[in-house]
Amino acid sequence: MISTGLEGQGVVVTGAASGIGRATALKFAQEGAKVLVADLDRAGAEETVKEIEAAGGVALAVVGDLSAQQVADEVVERAVGAFGRLDVLVNNAGIMDRMSALGETDDAEWERVIRINLTAPFLLTRAVLPHMLAAGRGSIVFTASEAGLRGSAAGAAYTASKHGIVGLVKNLAVMYRGQGIRANAVAPGPTATNVRVDARQEAHGPTVIGQLIGANIGRRGSAEELAAAIVFLASDAASFVNGAVLPVDDGWVAV
Repeated sequence: MISTGLEGQGVVVTGAASGIGRATALKFAQEGAKVLVADLDRAGAEETVKEIEAAGGVALAVVGDLSAQQVADEVVERAVGAFGRLDVLVNNAGIMDRMSALGETDDAEWERVIRINLTAPFLLTRAVLPHMLAAGRGSIVFTASEAGLRGSAAGAAYTASKHGIVGLVKNLAVMYRGQGIRANAVAPGPTATNVRVDARQEAHGPTVIGQLIGANIGRRGSAEELAAAIVFLASDAASFVNGAVLPVDDGWVAV
């Protein structure tokens, strides 16, 4: 049996105050990793840390907007300072759009979704890379989406942001595989979390998407099922997996 190799490693998980991020942080801690919990939600992030510490693990929280370079830099500095190393980055934080079609997407919706879903992971990954390059190894896992694989799972902004994540993963994998760094992603289907969609039901986008999603999805997944896939991709058990986008969706991608 291949070991996960995560014992004692330094891990950053974004969006870890709740949902998939919290489940992922807890799973890494169960594997013996030291976890930095990054989120905008202070109370939720601190609760995740308390859960890890109560189980005998090591964790700390950094609260802030990850689309700001200074926050991304703080996350990396705090992780390296506390753990002495930074082995794994999980770019999980993200938001939904309003299922808006392109013609009804205003500037505010577009800019907010792209900033949080694509720019923030770019900034944090850029800040992490020098430490992984110096160590000669590292694993970066992104939470993409079914919307990164198809055009029928979300609105224009979210779909563009997640297609961007898929491209970023593949480019990272090619650019840095010679330096021992792997980049992969999970593409979740519908998952039971606290993420809500503020869709305008009378709008064109939600009308079209609602019909397509309702006809094709399977069951709703759990945050723990997504966490298991993320931890696998980050671990030594996936040491030959690089540039992959793994659907975790009860077969939705196969329809």
